[in-house]
Amino acid sequence: MKLKTRLAVAFLTITIVPILLFYVAVVGLSSYQTQSFRKEYGLTEQVDLISGNSLQIFNRLTKRYQEEIRQTLKDNPGLYEDGAYLNNLNEELKSHYAYLIVLKGGEVSFCGSNDMQMDPALYDKLPDFDAMKGDLEGGIYLDGENQHLIKQMDFTFPDGTPGSVFIVSNVGDLVPEVKSMIREMLFLGIVILVVAGITLTVWVYRSILSPLNKLQEATKQIKAGNLDFTLDVDADDEIGELCNDFEEMRMRLRENAEEKVQYDKESKELISNISHDLKTPITAIKGYVEGIQDGVASSPERLDKYIRTIYNKANDMDRLIDELTFYSKIDTNKIPYTFTKINVAQYFKDCIEEVGLDMEARGIELGYFNYVDEDVVVIADAEQMKRVINNIISNSIKYLDKKKGIINIRIKDVGDFIQVEIEDNGKGIAAKDLPNIFDRFYRTDSSRNSSQGGSGIGLSIVRKIIEDHGGRIWATSKEGIGTEIHFVLRKYQEVIAG
Repeated sequence: MKLKTRLAVAFLTITIVPILLFYVAVVGLSSYQTQSFRKEYGLTEQVDLISGNSLQIFNRLTKRYQEEIRQTLKDNPGLYEDGAYLNNLNEELKSHYAYLIVLKGGEVSFCGSNDMQMDPALYDKLPDFDAMKGDLEGGIYLDGENQHLIKQMDFTFPDGTPGSVFIVSNVGDLVPEVKSMIREMLFLGIVILVVAGITLTVWVYRSILSPLNKLQEATKQIKAGNLDFTLDVDADDEIGELCNDFEEMRMRLRENAEEKVQYDKESKELISNISHDLKTPITAIKGYVEGIQDGVASSPERLDKYIRTIYNKANDMDRLIDELTFYSKIDTNKIPYTFTKINVAQYFKDCIEEVGLDMEARGIELGYFNYVDEDVVVIADAEQMKRVINNIISNSIKYLDKKKGIINIRIKDVGDFIQVEIEDNGKGIAAKDLPNIFDRFYRTDSSRNSSQGGSGIGLSIVRKIIEDHGGRIWATSKEGIGTEIHFVLRKYQEVIAG
């Protein structure tokens, strides 16, 4: 649920819902109280307690007594001179929040309420004899310091004196049942508001504050440098989306941190590898130079051998430094490519001639087999492709373990591509290592007990260059027999306009 929807629901919960609940509660309570009120006072007419109409309520309360008094006055008017009868009748009226006044000849002969002494003006406001004209339903509302509903019934005493019986109800206040109902309604209203408020608070806390608390705790964790936790918030609103974005950010930060740790580890490993690989040829060069200085190379043949060895070791160092320079460009994605059209047959022929001199000096047999047509062309960077060939061959030379080292280079035509295969008869690569040989800093001789060394970046540079040319590279190998490196490049085909 979106945050806007939650706010709308919250508004309805705190306003409309309490109003509806209060309305239902009032209607139910009013109906219950009304039924109880009618049953308590024996009323047959409908009474509307909730309207607060005091006149209607007091009129209904005394209507039955008005009818009974009317009938008694007709049958036995002398009873209204009997004090005991009048007191009993007055007590019944008091239970219905009214009292009795009897006038005889214009003078009060009976008053059922001591309050009359407190409001002498009521005497003067009592209607004259026969003012109601026999109207059974009627009544007079007297408004003064106290409001009263007066029901008048006129009659004649047995001695012929005119008399009037008044049922007086003080309507200035509500009956206790109405007061109780109002208090109950007020209590219900408060309960409804409290329950609605608590419900809304719990809902808002669970849907908004709880995720925010988790987000705050996650922020503290990151601030403390801890990225190994999970921000789990099950919400589909804006806060949930924020938490999901935060979790993705945390995962990326952790990945970056892990990459940095790995990068630092690889950098240290690279320095260690380079130190080892530089130390080996330098030690050899120093040894051969000292041999020349000490006159060990006494014959021209031995001197020539020493000089060629020094030259080869210097080439190894130069190649290693070149790899490092190129590696730094790979790391910053600043490899300088100059793509041109290259004739495959001529290009690889030139490469072989150049590489052949070094192979001959090392006593390695080099075989070259070209199976593509003379006009096959590819789009490539000649300098970088030469780096590919040199790196692969250098890697093969490191692991040649036979008395007679052999490296074969084959160029094949495979449809829209040319495929280059560089094969050696070295010690081969274990099946578990084969998938990883193109990874940066990966070395099969991790124990470094062998003398081959290597920075571990040569083949990773090869893969980078081939992939940047839109090609693919892979390797096959058998331990004890040798290794083959394969890569493919797409042919260049001119589009002839029709």
